[in-house]
This record gives sequence, structure tokens and C-alpha cells, in this order.
Amino acid sequence: MNGKRILLIIGGGIAAFKSLDLIRRLKERGASVSVVLTKSGAEFVTPLSVTVLSGDAVHDELFNPLGEADIGHIELSRQADLIVVAPATANMMARMASGIADDLATTVLLATDKPVLIAPAMNVRMWEHAATRRNVKRLAKDGIKMVGPNEGDMACGEFGPGRMAEVPEILDAIEQNISAENSNLVSLDRKGPLQGRHVLVTAGPTREPIDPVRYISNHSSGKQGYAIAAIARDLGAEVTLITGPTNLKRPDGVWVIEVETAREMKRAAVKALPADIAIFTAAVADWRVKGKAGKKIKKAKGKSTPDFELVENPDILKSIANHKSKRPDLVIGFAAETNNVVEYAKAKLKRKGCDWIVANDVSEEGGVMGAETNTVHLLTANTLESWPELSKSDVAERLLRRAAAELSGITQAAE
Repeated sequence: MNGKRILLIIGGGIAAFKSLDLIRRLKERGASVSVVLTKSGAEFVTPLSVTVLSGDAVHDELFNPLGEADIGHIELSRQADLIVVAPATANMMARMASGIADDLATTVLLATDKPVLIAPAMNVRMWEHAATRRNVKRLAKDGIKMVGPNEGDMACGEFGPGRMAEVPEILDAIEQNISAENSNLVSLDRKGPLQGRHVLVTAGPTREPIDPVRYISNHSSGKQGYAIAAIARDLGAEVTLITGPTNLKRPDGVWVIEVETAREMKRAAVKALPADIAIFTAAVADWRVKGKAGKKIKKAKGKSTPDFELVENPDILKSIANHKSKRPDLVIGFAAETNNVVEYAKAKLKRKGCDWIVANDVSEEGGVMGAETNTVHLLTANTLESWPELSKSDVAERLLRRAAAELSGITQAAE
């Protein structure tokens, strides 16, 4: 982040104390930090502490004669590489979603043409309230990115989602949003049927370690998931791709999160919410070894073959499809089968609680694993479509255009 300019807006909440550490960490990484301190934020952290840590004067007044001599709020909104709101309270998010500009912070946010990242922090009841859920969706459609909130103990004594993300998580999100090297900046003016939508995609295999050099995995190449991520981007979406180990090039303009195990993939998927569409193409290992060996397991003459106790991995598709507060509007699973493809897919659709299942034959005769083409069946609650053999990019485009139309219908019905 050397030389990058971050404008940090500190909202009012007990989590504001984390923002002081965030300033320090950003400075350590070479970023310059300017701070807008809201009136309520100043109830939790002092202007003096912010000034000392940032090395810059605190901005806290909209109608400041000195600052506004050169239209200071416009200058603040345009000079940063990224604007970060941490903590972003329920009130702040509501004002952002409504386009209200009644203080320096909200005026800067309304006047900016730069990417905005928010770190929500509020009571669990406020986070789960229907009004906040509407505001989250509105902000996502407006191109606002979000990190957190996390689940945990609240200052008020309650437990649940609403805790502001920890500083390392916010730093990771900031780096993702300002790094040109891995092409994760998504154009906010990209046109298409998925414009303003957030699409979450999982891809590739997972690896479950047996010892430091061995693991349980499968032959998934990740090509179908990567194709879906790239087409979703081309159709206007902001895309988060959570990928297991592959040899594929990262698609440009996509936020990529690399994981190894099923548990890591689940954590990443939950953190990536909210999303409008979630598509789970990853071939997740169903089981893992209960206890990974700390050293390489050696074979020796006369020594018996090792016995491994397997335990079931988390069901990522089912977890997201049944998420209480942040379930995507459209959840699509993939079913890779070697026989009875449609029958098993129908059962999976019902068992997982997702909206659609895309089923394909991955037997050796099918030849899908690692290939450039795919032959799939699309199952919904009431329909079955068998598509001809298509390139994986064509499968992705057909699927996503159907998903965009479905999502549009859901949105219109809700309104």
C-alpha cells in the first residue's frame, strides 16, 4: 500500500477504538491516511489521538471556513484512492443508502467517484432488522463493498452477527480494493444485466491434509467456476471468486480469495456475504482426516498400513442456502455425479435447500474433469432442462443470463 491514499471515516460506536489501530497499521504499510471524524465518532475516540496517529489534521466540520475555501469536501472525496468507513453504523448505512448528505462524512460519500469500503458495526438486532437488510442490498447495488460484520459477543451483552471485522480483515479488504497487481478493482460503471449485483462463486478442489506432504483431494480443474466468475464480471457484476488450488490464471476484475480446505472455503464464503447470487461449483472434499499428522508418515518394513479416521466436512452449499440473515436471493449448487445424474441431483436440490442445481456427468466416460466443454442438466424446483454439449464459457453465460432474469423477477416481486 506504499503511497496509497486512504480516507477513513470513523462512525459512532464502541468499535471506533479499532479504527485507531487501523490507522497505525495503514501507516506502517506506507499508506497516507486522512480522517473524517463524525460527531458521534468523537464520543468514542478523540480528535487528538486521531491526529497523532494519522499525522494529519482531523476533518470534522462541513461548514469550516478554512476547509471550504477550496470546496474541501469535494477535494476530500476525490483525492483518496479508497474511502473506508469503519465503523459503519446502522444510521450511517441508512443515510448512505438514501443519499442523505447532512454532515461532512455523508457529503464526502455522496460527492465521491472513488471506491468505498464499509465495515459495519452494530447490535445484532439492528443488523438483522429488515430496514438494515434493505440498506445492505441497496449499497451493494450502488457498488459499495463491505467487510464483515463478524459474529461474536457484543458490548451490550448479546451474541450474534454485528461485530466490526478485525483490523487484519479490514486491511486485507483494503489491499484487495487498491491492488492493481492482481486486478481486483472492479469498474463501477460496467454495464450488463448483472450491473450492481454481487455474485459469489466457489471453484476448484479442496485439499484436506493427512500429514505435511499428503492430502485428500479430487480432479476438479476449476475451469467451470472460473468461467462463471469471468462471465459474471462481463455481465456487470461485482464478483468474489473463492478458489481451491488450481493452475488457472486469475480472471481480471474479480476479487479472488485462495483457500485450501473445506473449512477455509466455508469461512471465506460466509465472510463474502451478502451476495445476490451464490454459485457453488467447487468440488469440496466430503471428509477430512480427524487428526493431521505433524510429521510425514513413514512406511517401514513390518509396519502396518496406517488407519485414518475420517470426519465429515462442513456442507458449504447447505449452510449458505439456509443462512438465517444473509441468504443470497439465488443459490445455485453443482452436482458432479458418475451415475444416476439427474436422480441424485433432484435429491440434492431438496436436501440442500438451494434454488437450482446444475448436474453433470464426471465419470471417466464423461470426460468433463479438466476438459473445455461440459454437458449439464439444470434443475429447479419445478423444471428440468438438459443442455447440449457446450464450452464451459457458454454454459456459464447461459446459466448467468437465466440467473439475471430470475433475480430481476425476484426484485420486482419484492418491490
